[in-house]
This record gives sequence, C-alpha cells and structure tokens, in this order.
Amino acid sequence: MNVRELNRATLARQLLLERRPVDVVDAVDRLGGLQAQEPRPPFIALWSRLEGFERDDLRSALHKGAVVRAMLFRATLHLVSRKRYPALRPALDDVMTRAMTGALRGRGEGLDLDKLLPAAERLLAKEPRTFNELRAELSRQFPNVNERALGYAVRTQLPLTMVPSEDEWAFPRDARFALPGVKLRKPDVEQLVRFHLAAFGPASVADVQRWSGLQGLKPVLDGLRDRLVAVKAGRRELFDLPDAPRPGADAVAPPRFLADFDSLVLAHDDRTRIIADEHKPKIASRNLRIPAMVLWDGFAAGTWKVERKRGVATLTVTPFARLPRGAAKAMEPEALGLLAFAEPTAKSHAFSVG
Repeated sequence: MNVRELNRATLARQLLLERRPVDVVDAVDRLGGLQAQEPRPPFIALWSRLEGFERDDLRSALHKGAVVRAMLFRATLHLVSRKRYPALRPALDDVMTRAMTGALRGRGEGLDLDKLLPAAERLLAKEPRTFNELRAELSRQFPNVNERALGYAVRTQLPLTMVPSEDEWAFPRDARFALPGVKLRKPDVEQLVRFHLAAFGPASVADVQRWSGLQGLKPVLDGLRDRLVAVKAGRRELFDLPDAPRPGADAVAPPRFLADFDSLVLAHDDRTRIIADEHKPKIASRNLRIPAMVLWDGFAAGTWKVERKRGVATLTVTPFARLPRGAAKAMEPEALGLLAFAEPTAKSHAFSVG
C-alpha cells in the first residue's frame, strides 16, 4: 500500500471522509478512544466526524456514565465507553507500571503499594476526590513518603475514572476522581490490538506499540496472523482486520479540522499517512503539546487556533506551506461551522489564513 492508500483507509475508519450519524457512545469506541488530556478536544474531535453532533450528546453520555474519562493508552487520559473500559484497562497494566517507575525515579523512597493502594481505595470509596485532596489525605497517613509519589502511584496503579461536572466542556480544570464501579476483566492484549486496527489500521507492530505504550507486541500480532490480513507498505509489514474499509487512493477527502492532541495524529509510529516528515518540526513543542491541525486532501496542511476579541471569534489557519489555489475558500464553510459549535456566544465568526 502506498501513503495515499494508507491515508484513505485510516480516514475512512476515523469518519473523516464522510460524517456519519453514529451514536456518541459507539463512536468513541469506533474511533479507538478519544485523547482527553484536556476537556475540550474530544468535543471538537466528534464534531468533525459525526453528523448532527451537539455538545450535550457527549455531556449526557459522560453524566450517565456510558462514556468514561480515564488514564489508558500511553498512560494518558482518554475517553472510552464504560462497556469497553473493563477490558482495556487491565491490558495496559505494564504501561501504567512503567509510567510510574519512570516518574518516581528518585522520589519513591518508603513507597509501599500494598499499604498505599488499599488506603486510597478506602478514601475514594467514601467520596470522589481531586488529586490535590487525595494527596493531602494520603500524606497524613504516609508522612515520610514524597507527596507527588503518593499521588502518581495511585493515579497509575488504581483504575480510576474522572467525575463529570456542569462545566462548559463537562470537566473542571481540577476534576474529581472515583473508583470505576465496574469489575475489570482479565488482560486481553489481542483484543487491544484489534481495537487499534479497527480504528487506525492498517498498522505495524511499531504503530500499535506507540499508540498503546505496550512493548513486545510482535508475538501477539504473529499469533493473530490467521485472523488478520497482512500488507506491505514499502519495507514495512502492516496488519489489518479482513473486513475493515480500505478505499482507493482517489477517494475524496474533504477539509477537516482536527482537535488538539487528536488521536489520529498519535496513533502510529510512522505518521506519514497523516503528516509529512518535513512538517513535523512545525508541530514540535517543549511541553509535547500536539496542536490542532487542518486536513487538506486528507493530510495535515497546517495548524489552527481560535481567538476571540471584542465578541468576534476568529479561526486562523497557519499553513505548513503555500496552500493550493482554492483551498482556503473550500476550508471556510467547515471553519465557520466549527466556530458556531465551539463559540456559540460570539457576536460573529470569521476565518482567516495566516
């Protein structure tokens, strides 16, 4: 498969070739979970993919508990369905342990997980707490252990979900955490791999490892060979589900606006199916922030941001290179639609190309 074929296959699964009237709960899983380090991006991600999506669709699913926000892939916050969470979280235990070990280097003296985790569970069973509150409580019980070490150990070693609120994007800056209230299943890494392929395939072993944070997945993919299809992309071997969509390279890809930290940009080790290598330095940042990007002909063509001044909300695209003739005009309806969704109280909306 060439780069354009990989691009179209992945965009089809990500509902970025054509918006679909998919239920929000089903969509969150169909898209491979939604990166949710910040509260707003999942809403933008769904608006760009679902027909007729409204903010309250996701807010309602979160408040009902049908969708949960929790630490998952790469030990970062994601949205997945409550139905999927009990199967996905145990498969990522090694990711959580490695994240804890790396973060606590030099700060874990006196840390005893056998005592800490039950103590944290007892506190959270009484009521949800923010991590500022939880660290303070735990420090009183374990005064000789680094406070940050206590918090991060609990965050990674206990399965926890965040409690939604009435805030604009469903969560405050300092959200409360709670026990998930569901029974976790036995780790099933094969299911995790299939979850990735359905949303982001075709994919290599390295792609699945980069997305999930797990290592050593080659034997897992090899064990699934008789249930998958294998394709070549240059020298790389990619795997895919037999019935997954793989439209041709000539499939039309309309302009689409990706959210900050969009899962699509973070789902592969080789990201050339979405962003060309020469453009990667333009999205690099010291704090590892992945900026919001605009797709033109299916590929990342620039970054975008919204500024609001004197009641006017303006979406500005900063291209990576000179845009083709007519591209800005073609992007404008999508940009104005996004502004109407994200900035409904603005007096007016505007679009510009920087």
